[in-house]
Amino acid sequence: MAGLTRNRVLAYNCSIMNSGPDNVAYQTLMECLPEGVFAINTKWQIAFFNRAAEDITGYKRHEVLGRYCHEVFQSDLCQMGCPLKAVLETGREAEQQAVRMVSRDRILKTILVNAGALRDDSGAMAGAVGSFRPLGREEQSSATPRVSQAASRIIGKSPAIRRLFTVLGDVCASQANVFLTGESGTGKELFARTIHQNSSRAKHPFMAVNCSALAETLLESELFGHERFAFTGAVKAKAGRFELVKQGTLFLDEIGDLKPGLQVKLLRVLEQREFERVGGICPIPLEARIICATNRDLSRALADGSFRKDFYYRLQTVPMVIPPLRERKEDIPLLVDFFIRSFNVSFKKKIKGVAPEVMAFFNQYHWPGNVRELERTIEHAFVFVKDDVIGLENLPSRDMFSPKPSRPSGPAADSRKIELTMDEISRALEQAGGRKEKAAELLGISRTSLWRKIKALSPSP
Repeated sequence: MAGLTRNRVLAYNCSIMNSGPDNVAYQTLMECLPEGVFAINTKWQIAFFNRAAEDITGYKRHEVLGRYCHEVFQSDLCQMGCPLKAVLETGREAEQQAVRMVSRDRILKTILVNAGALRDDSGAMAGAVGSFRPLGREEQSSATPRVSQAASRIIGKSPAIRRLFTVLGDVCASQANVFLTGESGTGKELFARTIHQNSSRAKHPFMAVNCSALAETLLESELFGHERFAFTGAVKAKAGRFELVKQGTLFLDEIGDLKPGLQVKLLRVLEQREFERVGGICPIPLEARIICATNRDLSRALADGSFRKDFYYRLQTVPMVIPPLRERKEDIPLLVDFFIRSFNVSFKKKIKGVAPEVMAFFNQYHWPGNVRELERTIEHAFVFVKDDVIGLENLPSRDMFSPKPSRPSGPAADSRKIELTMDEISRALEQAGGRKEKAAELLGISRTSLWRKIKALSPSP
């Protein structure tokens, strides 16, 4: 069996996936091997998991049997380049492939994988079997996974995404603050979480704050915390996010909506690595890593002075631009496949894919809502699909794609919208990802008018 675990996985009888006296010898043999061995059926569900596999991954056998293998291994190749997928599709073996996986205790490990086909007595494909072992330091230095090791949760193979993959590992390994820019729905928070989870801070908290969702005074208290009696209603001291996140990562989303006064205070925090609570005088050291993001083009804000240049250049230590979906059309099939597998679990359905005309439509559509819009489109289809393939009739109606509400100007515009309900405002805010400027645009009113209507419709304290 050395050939199975050291050099290659041979085409193997599928009896290890069945119960009965005939497979006792097989299972005993698999348990004795020093390398991890697992088997999946044609539905990608784990059917066998030996003791060495438990030791390497940190998962117990009873925790993984029946689960999808990508849920357990969380590998950087699960969405593209999976060695077991190649085996199931072609029947050819995969040998000595370096793969990055995430163990149960959230530790990244590089493993060397061999994979081969499992066939039944008639020779039909019944699944796949893989053996794996952790690489030594010398082997890790020479191993070259086809996708950046840090990008275990990011789906894509387009040139735009691959360019980010090339720098992502170095970004994760550093302690520098990161500035993510990109349109709404492109996945900026996903990149922020990936950077955190693949950094030395992974065992510490990750906290996200939407800077456009709170008024400036509330946001300042949320970030810095406050002392007792610092303002009306502050009946006791409260720690802010800068304190609570400790040595973890604080993700400040929609940083472009900050008022200049708060920009100055954050600039001081980034420069001096310390802060004070609102109403406090004692400096508190900042231990966290800061990742900021915005979907705004800040060039106009820099020109009119609403965004400070010194703050902007301080954020630009490690800038990363997340491309819109229309610039990475090659990734649409991968994303569609990922969302279908995910919604199959939550909806308890067995959808195989989308019809060719649906994929053609996806490829020609410009996706202003980016990956988030694609995900919601697939979710909508899951609600209505009756067959095992999503057709055009299961998609949202065409007028639901890229709604373009009229935007009348002048006093008449706001008077026409005076009958807005809180539900309409809430839906607009949700569609705009919490950005009041974008929500006001969707509603056809000014941002100031939106603030007034929220205040008027909110219940009195």
